[in-house]
Amino acid sequence: MSKIIKLIKKIPKAELHLHIEGSLEPELMFEMAKRNKIEISFKSVDEIRSAYNFHDLQSFLDIYYQGNKVLIKEQDFFDLTWAYMLKCRKESIVHTEIFFDPQAHTNRGIEFGLVINGIHKALLKAEKELGISSKIIMCFLRHLDEESAFKTLDQALTYKSKIIGVGLDSSEVGHPPSKFERVFKKAMKEGFLTVAHAGEEGPPKYIWEALDLLKVKRIDHGVRCLKDEKLVQKLRDEQIPLTVCPLSNIKLCVFKKLEDHNLKKLLDKGLMVTVNSDDPAYFGGYLNTNLIECQKPLNLSMEDVKKLAINSFKSSFLSEDEKKKWIDQINNLN
Repeated sequence: MSKIIKLIKKIPKAELHLHIEGSLEPELMFEMAKRNKIEISFKSVDEIRSAYNFHDLQSFLDIYYQGNKVLIKEQDFFDLTWAYMLKCRKESIVHTEIFFDPQAHTNRGIEFGLVINGIHKALLKAEKELGISSKIIMCFLRHLDEESAFKTLDQALTYKSKIIGVGLDSSEVGHPPSKFERVFKKAMKEGFLTVAHAGEEGPPKYIWEALDLLKVKRIDHGVRCLKDEKLVQKLRDEQIPLTVCPLSNIKLCVFKKLEDHNLKKLLDKGLMVTVNSDDPAYFGGYLNTNLIECQKPLNLSMEDVKKLAINSFKSSFLSEDEKKKWIDQINNLN
């Protein structure tokens, strides 16, 4: 094993762009379908995996929402989250800020509290037993209307102590951040931090809207920012984090191959770039795999890997003391 691969595997990392529903591995999907007596349209684990050939974001979402059907009970959300936290331990992820999509569940008649409590209990167990810290971000599904988002925000208020922020995900094109300006304004008034998916398939204009209208602390994806030099300058000057997900971008045909990915360009331009796994069960790899598979095609150096790990903590919602603790550890690595 090369020195740089060893570094990738052992270096402390924070993961900031992870949809917990997107960590549902086919084996667990089958197990839950069986115990909850849910019919799914796949006959085997292999059949599910072979269906994971997407041509764009929507083709992925069609299967993603189908997978969600097996999540019915609090125990399901606990098991899903706990499985991911065990992956974190293997990957040297010491802090994670996970997304969840309440509307994908409440619209199926699943109670909001059941979802958040299952996730939260697993995260508490992980902190206690694995020493991994975490935060929860609730995402609004942008293909749904503003009214549905407001309703979801109202439901979340009961669980404010468990949710640090709100985000925006799902089908990007045709659903600009401005569609949810009023919802985000209310969320901020309630004390939630804000992030948003922008500039994955959508134009740089969506990134501007997320910054100017939704007042986001981070841009999730943001890879299309290079099409707008003024935007790049703002992102660099203000060190606004971009939570980039390379394998997801390849799987969804945002870039044809890893050699074409702009991760290294973003890094070299001095942007606050982080690497994350997005929906790892669907996109072929958790965080370490994203870094390892990018390393050769993009010629990432040891210093680049360290920089990306440091950026992950700088971009997190941890306290300044916690950030410093992990960054010091990274700087002291040989």
